[in-house]
Amino acid sequence: MKTDLTDTTAGEINKALMEGRRAIGTPAVGMVLTLVIVTDEENAYDALRAASDASREHPSRTLVVIRRVSRTPRDRTTSRLDAEVRLGAEAGAGETVVLRLYGEVSDHADSVVLPLLLPDAPVVVWWPVNAPLDPAEDPLGALAQRRVTDTYAAEQPVRELAARAETYTPGDTDLAWTRITPWRSMLAAALDQVDCEVRSVEVEGEEFNPSCELLAMWLADRLGVPVQRSLSSGPGLTAVRMETTCGPVVLDRADGSLANLSIQGQPGRAVALQRRDTAELIAEELRRLDPDDTYAAALRYGVERLSTGADAAATLGGAPARPTEKAADKAAEDEAVAEVAVAESEAGTEEGEAERPTPNSLARKAASK
Repeated sequence: MKTDLTDTTAGEINKALMEGRRAIGTPAVGMVLTLVIVTDEENAYDALRAASDASREHPSRTLVVIRRVSRTPRDRTTSRLDAEVRLGAEAGAGETVVLRLYGEVSDHADSVVLPLLLPDAPVVVWWPVNAPLDPAEDPLGALAQRRVTDTYAAEQPVRELAARAETYTPGDTDLAWTRITPWRSMLAAALDQVDCEVRSVEVEGEEFNPSCELLAMWLADRLGVPVQRSLSSGPGLTAVRMETTCGPVVLDRADGSLANLSIQGQPGRAVALQRRDTAELIAEELRRLDPDDTYAAALRYGVERLSTGADAAATLGGAPARPTEKAADKAAEDEAVAEVAVAESEAGTEEGEAERPTPNSLARKAASK
């Protein structure tokens, strides 16, 4: 059942919800939370479809907030609220209200959403794209116990992770973190099977994928060892290689579906690591509404502390990087100059010479030797 309301109010929307429930024969409210989706028109369909699929596990009232762009100065001063009320098969296992805000009211979306929240029920706010810099300080984010963002949708995901670390507030989470839950579980289970000490780790994945950085930061924070971030053609995360005192432990997923786990001294085994869709990710996030301390610790570890390139390889090998030949030659030259300076000083003292050697003359004499 779908009801369209034009130039409406929150009171009329609540009335349409009650009438719709009576019409489909379910007057009681059996939803467990309110999910607020803040998005644009372009991404609204995909986000709403994912929320509808997730509602089969978590029946909820879904409020989709879409701020429409006003193209003229006159439109910007004219406020209007249009709504679509969907119930029954149109809304999965819950209720859905699509709110389109025009003009000045788009700057006060919290005043529209607040009367539509389920009483005495948790509130989760999800930004599929264009998340605010500080979700907890956002007017809509302030209404929620849980705030879900997705750094994968950002233009510069790695830089976005650094910004998330600076503004983290208990209750914040990220779908880029949710995507690596199976990887974290599998790696923890693999280490439980061996009695070894991890010496170094390499996390391999495609560029501009924040899940790779988050997994690397989690491993570095938990294991306290150097972690190298390397690039591959994807899709997504492709491999994690851990060097231990008992030999390598490798979890390799080249095709984005089936991974191979190899542990020194044990037969290789195939494990399912299918890339999950957004509906599964949202459903997982809605299972827990308490702060995720593990995510907070990994986020605050810092992307800049991850190793990359040749220096990282030297560090991972357990040996400091060797000085270059040029640096070694410079050190030898300085040592020779110092020796000549000492010799000249002693000669000058014995012979009573007044002239003091210059740095250039010392260098020439050191070179002649």
